Amino acid sequence: MEHSEVIVVGGGVVGTTMACALGTAGITVTLVEAHAPVAAAAQRDPRMFAITRASERIFRSLQAWDAMTAQEHCAFTDMEVWDSTANGCLHFDCAELAEPCLGYIFEPCVLTAALGQRLRQLPSVQVLQPAHCQSLQVEQECARVTLQDGRVLQASLLVAADGAGSPLRNMLGIPVQTEDYHQTSLVALVQTARAHRHTAWQRFLPGGPLAFLPLADGWCAIVWTLPAAEASRVQALDAAAFQDELAAAFEWRLGAIVDCGPRAAWPLRCQHAEHYVTERAALIGDAAHVIHPLAGQGVNLGLLDAAALAEVICAARARGRDPGTLRNLRRFERWRRGDNLLMMSAMTGINRLFSNANPALGRLRSSSLDLVNRAAPLRNLLMRHAMGLEGDLPALARPVVPDNASA
Repeated sequence: MEHSEVIVVGGGVVGTTMACALGTAGITVTLVEAHAPVAAAAQRDPRMFAITRASERIFRSLQAWDAMTAQEHCAFTDMEVWDSTANGCLHFDCAELAEPCLGYIFEPCVLTAALGQRLRQLPSVQVLQPAHCQSLQVEQECARVTLQDGRVLQASLLVAADGAGSPLRNMLGIPVQTEDYHQTSLVALVQTARAHRHTAWQRFLPGGPLAFLPLADGWCAIVWTLPAAEASRVQALDAAAFQDELAAAFEWRLGAIVDCGPRAAWPLRCQHAEHYVTERAALIGDAAHVIHPLAGQGVNLGLLDAAALAEVICAARARGRDPGTLRNLRRFERWRRGDNLLMMSAMTGINRLFSNANPALGRLRSSSLDLVNRAAPLRNLLMRHAMGLEGDLPALARPVVPDNASA
């Protein structure tokens, strides 16, 4: 039997961040990931993550940021939002907040590779990859995971970061509430005739939002939300027809689409675990919540989960308490569940408000966008929250205050 203080299951961005946060604090961690390490692909992943400034601070705190930014990424300084059925528009500019950018666009493998590199520098972290969890046993004093190869892992706390389908969540018997959006997210990398100007663009269409995210080489990553049947039709178009239809849907804002990579698509749903913690176990990231991608907040919520849970674990350990008890873990649940639920509800509400052709709602949307655009204090407050500059942030995500700040 192999012992550690914490077992983290799931080696994606959120799981590796969790292991890094604990390992940096000197806590013994075993990270279990089912898939073998992925070699560099010949083609880039069309899925991209929009990383907030709060997530940037987490990665900086864990000493992984420099390795991430050494690889291809793109900082975006502006965001343009407009509605297809009315004239309302909204513009965000980082200069209004005296910030260098609003956020960053990264390919997921860049983040996981940098975090994996950092994990190898932490002596208290053991990585088992590929390794599959076969069964789970939770007792009063510990949690035990049996792997398919017969190894048994034991720890005070088990953290499930194994995705939306989370086998561990199912083993723990934690139910989820699910809402089908009846929409599909279609992604691809495209080259436009006009420069993206380091701007993230989003047009709300009756079927769902269409986003163009800027990339370092001048291309854009698109996230096109469509009704399920319409997505199947668009996915089946040949390259020329798809590029023309995409440019038209985007109102030719960046001119014609002159090149396009492979397309991928998946159905969208909202999902929320009825509780995040049980005795000796906690859920983070997509294992706990799945959100509509229209604002790109999903991975950032998961990173805040990881930072918050790490803080709760370290605080309990510093006081000589058992971090895996339900009493201690409930502090994490109270901290994160309300914030996540608020963001999920907001994204669902915005999707419903904008993803329809109702003329009355169109007028409401237009006037609301214009109102926010004219009200600088409100616009800046929305920007600060979206960037992770406001709210009850974990210590890893808070701005570093210079030692002479109070002088």
